[in-house]
This record gives sequence, structure tokens and C-alpha cells, in this order.
Amino acid sequence: MIDTLLVANRGEIACRVMRTAKAMGIRTVAVHSAIDAHARHVREADIAVNLGGAKPGESYLLIDKIIAAAKASGAQAIHPGYGFLSENAGFARAIEQAGLIFLGPPASAIEAMGSKSAAKSLMEAAGVPLVPGYHDEAQDYETFREAAARIGYPVLLKAAAGGGGKGMKVAESEAQLAETLESAQREAQSAFGDSRMLVEKYVLKPRHVEIQVFADQHGNCLYLNERDCSIQRRHQKVVEEAPAPGLSPELRRAMGEAAVKAALAIGYVGAGTVEFLLDERGDFFFMEMNTRLQVEHPVTEAITGLDLVAWQIRVARGEPLPITQQQVPLNGHAIEVRLYAEDPDHDFLPATGTLALYRESASGGGRRVDSGVAEGDSVSPFYDPMLGKLIAWGENREQARLRLLAMLDDTLVGGVKTNLAFLRRILAHPAFAACELDTGFIPRHQQQLLPAPSELPETFWQLAADAWVQSEAPRERDDDPHSPWAARSGWRSGGQAEIELHLSCQGESRKVRAAQNACLQGEALLAEIDGTRQRICAIRRDDSLYLQWQGELYSITRFDPIAAAEASHAQHGGLSAPMNGSIVRVLVEPGQAVEAGTALVVLEAMKMEHSIRAPEAGTVKALYCREGEMVSEGSVLVELQEA
Repeated sequence: MIDTLLVANRGEIACRVMRTAKAMGIRTVAVHSAIDAHARHVREADIAVNLGGAKPGESYLLIDKIIAAAKASGAQAIHPGYGFLSENAGFARAIEQAGLIFLGPPASAIEAMGSKSAAKSLMEAAGVPLVPGYHDEAQDYETFREAAARIGYPVLLKAAAGGGGKGMKVAESEAQLAETLESAQREAQSAFGDSRMLVEKYVLKPRHVEIQVFADQHGNCLYLNERDCSIQRRHQKVVEEAPAPGLSPELRRAMGEAAVKAALAIGYVGAGTVEFLLDERGDFFFMEMNTRLQVEHPVTEAITGLDLVAWQIRVARGEPLPITQQQVPLNGHAIEVRLYAEDPDHDFLPATGTLALYRESASGGGRRVDSGVAEGDSVSPFYDPMLGKLIAWGENREQARLRLLAMLDDTLVGGVKTNLAFLRRILAHPAFAACELDTGFIPRHQQQLLPAPSELPETFWQLAADAWVQSEAPRERDDDPHSPWAARSGWRSGGQAEIELHLSCQGESRKVRAAQNACLQGEALLAEIDGTRQRICAIRRDDSLYLQWQGELYSITRFDPIAAAEASHAQHGGLSAPMNGSIVRVLVEPGQAVEAGTALVVLEAMKMEHSIRAPEAGTVKALYCREGEMVSEGSVLVELQEA
């Protein structure tokens, strides 16, 4: 019996699991770090338990504390979500030993597939085709060097115990191997507590197609069609869709049966995903099995009409699967995008801050939003920067694509940078519309998807000025409520009404006069642009104006000359932190000569590493950081003196 469920995770997946649990009449328990005390998943839970700390290693990765929280709250079962401990066999075993139910596979199945190296060995023995690679136990550099030389560059280094793109790096040559391997190992250790790596051939122009499998405790196992997850950056999925475009029924069946065979071979129970690389010839190669519910499971739910979390709960209760393979539905098409707090213009660096504005697209009518935040919430540097997911279903792929584009147009996020405009460009790209999909999609179309920043046009600044003036709070004189001197109209005695402003947006500043040609009605700015009447979203939040222009939401503030001068002074001669984070490595010392491109400092944020490199040859004049230190965005870390 399960009447109380603890979700050992945070953010979007915690909210999503609790939504189904509540619909089934099950009480929900949230766990949280000290930083997440007021997070959305905590607010939506029936009971919340504070694990303390900030970093995952101080909170969400503490097995003993999570089990203690389950017992204290009366929970009979624990759902791991994805990430954190979801594929940790020790966690699953500890839950079982504590007399609780783990909403996932047996520990033995996690062990079999949780290590990519062991999984590949199992698949090799079962006759499943593999990408050439090395996945044995030896972890010294020389072993990896010899393996890479044998396989041939480029090679892909992957965390043996990980997923989600963490601890995954590409080495183009032997000269890059040592540094790339060390960075991947550190990322893996930080994200999963396990630095073991494997290496495999980096296959060019593959498609990433995965099979959703589900097994019960009675020996039944089936596949719930497939998903195409080829649109990726940094080996992390950006767009997912189901079914995979262009996949024949025969190929679907072959991949599905191979996935079921893999699951049965390890005694799998619950929801899992078998991931394959699919080449242009229709040959597929086993990559890995994720022994958990995937981020992209909503597209499978959309085309099948099934609730996979409800299935997880029922299977954990001992119930058999409710349908057979022949009864698995496949209706229409679904596409999902991941909304991240990140800066696409600067190598997708994670973004932190407060969500001063957050509006989601309405759900229903083939539209679904799974998110883990709300307006006013903070995005911290300690966790994955995904805010949520937008999912659209249609009777066909084109309908789903257009519906998702409309959802993106309705989504507004202010206060942190996001990938919203980037997602919109992907979905609107002719190559995406034509199903020209492979893992090289983003690099191949980078010029269109990530255009170089350009100056904002005069029309934008004029609209911003009009919206700014009209969104100002009204002023009223106590002695004369009708005084024209208190009006926001720019009234002048004997002169033309005008207001001059000095505004700032995205590092640009402009002096502009409010012409009052546009009219603000609520949160819509009515303006005539190029002969057409348009409604432009304009929302004021305190000292910031959020204006939607050509598909992007821009934050506009009053120009502050003092702050601008201080920022310029801080940047002079120094290399600053591009984001909030923790210093994990300091690779140089004062007085050391460095070449252009030399890694100086390694910064970790949101479980990803970023190297601060010398822009040119010079000498390290001073260091302003040390290993283990938390630094804020904009903090000067290293001062360089030109050679």
C-alpha cells in the first residue's frame, strides 16, 4: 500500500510526480536544501523536510537524510525523479533495506545498466551492435590514450555512472585528451560522486533515437514507441519528439524488440529508456540505458494517452501492466522543448537570478507545460538551470510544431536570460520543419540559430520610451490633484510636450524622446510599425520594463552612469566570472607567463564546468580567487598583463 510518497528531487520533475500522486489520492512529501526552502516543489507538497546545505552533495545526494525524512513523514515509497540519486544502486538498496518502496528498478538492474561500461559489455554479449569504444575498468590516462588512438579521433568521453550530458566531453585530438579527460572526470565526480569514464568513437551525423520501455513484477515488458532526441547542445537534449520522424514500422519494431530484450536480460522493473544511435542507413547502435523516468517522457504520454508516473506507482504496488504490446497506442505527434535559464549568446552559460517576470502558456488543447518555478522564484547556481518544459501535441508533426511555436510566443521570462528565442529559431527553421534531424543540427545551422548580436533599431528605443513613460506610476499633488506639473505627459508651458529619457538594454544605452506615438493599454503597447497596427507586450516590474520585440523579451532600465563606470573599471585588465559559481581549479600563479587560450581558472555552476582562458599571451599579474570559493557573476578572478 502506498498512501504517502516522498519525491527525492526538486524542480519540474518533483512537481510533475506530485501532480499525479495527488490525482491518485496519495499524500506527497518534498525534501529540499536550505536554499530551496521556498521553492515551488516545496510549496506544492503536503509535507516538506529540510535536508540543509546548498550544493547537491550537502542535500539531495544524502541518502541517510532522505530515508530519515521518509520515515519521519510516514512515506511508504520514494520516487527518485531524474538526476541526483535516480540511478544510484546504493540508494535503491538502502530504501529496500529500510523497508520502503523504491519507485524504480531493482538495484541489480541499476548496477547492470548504471555503469555505461558494464552495460556495453552486457549488450556486446547479447549481440546488440555497439559503437566502437573502450569501457573496461582501467582508468589511467595511458589506457585512454591508447584506446583513443585505436578508435580514432574524434572521441567522446562519457561518465560511466552518469547521464544528462554531465561528464561528457569531445576530444578532437591527442593534444586535447588530457585536459578534456580531467574536466570530464571532475564534472562526473561532482554530479554523480563517481569519476569513472569510458571512451567511444564520436559518430558523425547520427540520430539519437530512444525507446521507452516499461516492465512489471510479473515478467511482462513492452515498449511505448520511440522518441527522437537528436537536437542537442553540449550533448544535452534541447528538443524531443515522438514518434521519430521517418521511422518505418519495421525499424520501430526492431528497435523496440531490442530494447525489451535488453530490459528483460537484467530483470528490469518500471520505466526505463534504451538509447540508440541511428545512422542514415537505418543501422542502430546501443548507447546506454537510463534506468529511470526521462525528462522527455511527456511526448510519449502525449502520443499514447498514458500517465507513466501512474504506471510507476501501480507497478510498485505489484499490479501488472494494464495493456499488451499490441494495445500500445500511437496517436498523432508531440514535440517538447526544454526551457533553460542560460545565455545562448555566450556559449549557453547558465544564468542565475530572480524571475522578476514569469508567464507560462495556457495548458489544454494539445498544450502542456511542466515547470518547477513561478514568478518571484530564484534560479541558484547549485542546480540544473532547466525552468520547465513546453509540450505540444498535434494530429500531425506540422500541427504540433506550429502549436509549440505559439506556446513559445505566449511564454514570458524576465530577470534571467533564457533560451526562449533560440528554441523559437529551431522550431521555425526550414530544416527542422523538413525533418532534417541529426545531432549536428545546431552546429550546422549555428549562423541562423545563434545570430551575432546586433544593435537594437531606433523603432525599438522609441517604443521603449513610450512604454516607459506610460507605465510610470501616476503622481498626484496633495495641494492640487489636477496640476499639469504632476502629469506624466511631458507637458510644457508654451511648448511641445516631450520627455527625454536615457535608457539601457543589453549593454546598449540610448537617449530618446518619448513621442507618445504608441499607446499602452494594460500590458499591450499599440503601435503602428511599417504601416501595420501591432500589439506588443510591454510589462513593467518596478524599475524594469519588459518589452517583446521580434520574438524576444528585452529588459529595459534607466541608464545608471555611476554603475556603468564602476563596471568598466572592474573589467579593465581583469578576467571576470561569467556566472555565479564555485572555483574548482586554479591552474596558474602570479608571475606565470601564459599563451592565448591557456586555461587559468575552472568555474563550476549548475553541475557544469567552464574554463576561464587567457584571451591573449601575457603574464598573470594577480589572482583574486581560490579553490572552493564561491564567486558572483562579474567578479574579477585573474588580472593579466599583456606580453
